[in-house]
Amino acid sequence: MERPRLEVADVLRRYGETYRAEHDGSLSVAQRRVMQAITACRTAALGGHRERCDTCDHERIAYNSCRNRHCPKCQSLARAAWIEQRQAQLLDCEYFHVVFTVPEEIASIAYQNKAVVYNLLFAATAETLRTIGQDPKHLGAEIGFFAVLHTWGQNLMHHPHLHCVVPGGGLSADRQQWIACRPGFFLPVRVLSRFFRRRFLELLQLAFDRGELEFFAGLHGLHDPKAFRTYLEPVRKKEWVVYAKAPFAGAQQVLDYLGRYTHRVAISNNRLLDIEDGQVTFRWKDYRDGDAQKTMTLTAPEFIRRFLLHVLPPGLQRIRYYGWMGNRYREEKLALCRQHLKMDPKPEAPEALDAPTDYRDRVQALTGLSLSQCPMCRKGHMVTVEQIGRTASPPLVLNTS
Repeated sequence: MERPRLEVADVLRRYGETYRAEHDGSLSVAQRRVMQAITACRTAALGGHRERCDTCDHERIAYNSCRNRHCPKCQSLARAAWIEQRQAQLLDCEYFHVVFTVPEEIASIAYQNKAVVYNLLFAATAETLRTIGQDPKHLGAEIGFFAVLHTWGQNLMHHPHLHCVVPGGGLSADRQQWIACRPGFFLPVRVLSRFFRRRFLELLQLAFDRGELEFFAGLHGLHDPKAFRTYLEPVRKKEWVVYAKAPFAGAQQVLDYLGRYTHRVAISNNRLLDIEDGQVTFRWKDYRDGDAQKTMTLTAPEFIRRFLLHVLPPGLQRIRYYGWMGNRYREEKLALCRQHLKMDPKPEAPEALDAPTDYRDRVQALTGLSLSQCPMCRKGHMVTVEQIGRTASPPLVLNTS
């Protein structure tokens, strides 16, 4: 695979030091660590090894990856390994893609309280889907699904929302049968939206009452309970955006979707078009203009600011499982689902994919692409002939959060 001409790392190498100096008081420890990791990724700073072709003696140096979950270069292998583990869990039924989004007023609170509000978003979404799914007026079944947190829009602004992948059916209350939804229709979107709005606002109020929310700058006045209630009043009357996309056309399309969404970062390197004169130009899709492909140019500091908006709090899980997909009872309930759908018993689980030390073998096993083939003669294989240690580099910022 050809390497992108420009990378987020290039922006950070050129302009990151100045940005850090100018925003020293506002950068979090997590943001500093992300900047440092992406800048060092696949450079001599992290060490690596020298390879030589066993046929034509061509040599190259391969540097180590940072493995940071926000790094655009480090997600391919993690994505492929995750998808490989999910293949054995696919069921022979329709799958639906449901998206839950919060209004801008809530997004502003979320920006200042990421860990608290993102967790509330997961909790309210899960309760909404499970409650409406169990309601006999709708599906009347225990459903299973997973949710993926995205915090960005195509223009890199803060836009928290959850992508949920849901099989089109579930287990009956007595677990004796599979209850399928109507073909092409999962659950009524308006019912989901109203329940989600009510439950999220209830959870948000509880978090406020427990003193878990902080407010700064333009939101500082929301510390006052009356001001907080007044701020949320228009939000209670808004229609919150919940939408269900067309169902997937088979298991392979589900996996293709997973590959696009589960390990995505705020912006991929291949969307970058130009980095010159203190400005960054990139491609973006304008969903409000019929998904038109457009270009956007930002100053380098503004690009870095927007990229860092999406650094997640340490330890926050951005992929979560619910219902019979929950980790505790997944194997037992998945077996029941397969039985009721008259599918073959669960296939053997793939071997552990993070054990091999040679990342090239792992990439080839997961993607079918050979990284060991010589790029010059196309006949030989690249063999490690020398390990390269890390170069002297600034010490890692300690996580004191």
